[in-house]
Amino acid sequence: MTTEITTAPPELTTRSLDAGWNYARWSQLPDDGNRYEVIDGVLYMTTAPSFFHQWIASRIIRMLQAQIEDAGVGLVAFAPIGLLMPGCDPVQPDIVVVRSEDRGMIYNRRINGVPALIVEILSPRNAEKDTAIKRAAYARAGVPEYWIVRPTERDVLVLSQPDFALGGYLHTLTFTLSQELISPTLPLRAAVASLFAGSPDETV
Repeated sequence: MTTEITTAPPELTTRSLDAGWNYARWSQLPDDGNRYEVIDGVLYMTTAPSFFHQWIASRIIRMLQAQIEDAGVGLVAFAPIGLLMPGCDPVQPDIVVVRSEDRGMIYNRRINGVPALIVEILSPRNAEKDTAIKRAAYARAGVPEYWIVRPTERDVLVLSQPDFALGGYLHTLTFTLSQELISPTLPLRAAVASLFAGSPDETV
């Protein structure tokens, strides 16, 4: 694998110089604790996230499990897990929600299809992948709702209405620390402050 460094530590991302990657090549990669993703044929490798990143993820997962799983709306999954959908062969989002009626897309140890919600927690040293590369890929794949959680800003961007031709989302809402996040596509709401407050390590 030929790679070039695209961001700096502590969370480091490298990407392949060629765009010939697919699921078959990805499946041969080692299980070494890093996150490997293929987007539009390019392989991206990201090192392990910070404690704060994982702590925020755990808060969101607990909230989703209470409002989505316990209510029978859908299933919640989190990294590491392979998600295969058009242009993503595969990606490994931080958190994924699959509606109950779409659970048939879960087979062969992967999610094979477009989920109802994807959540990514942003690292300031690795922002481009989530805010530009994945944003465009998820929109082209038709993901109905995409959250970009920004620990530095203490807010959440909620994107909906994907547009394939545009390669982007037509609707974006920013929910700040003093607001309640209300999903535009799911029966889901949460105080933004509850996603960030109280961590013993607030280094992104």
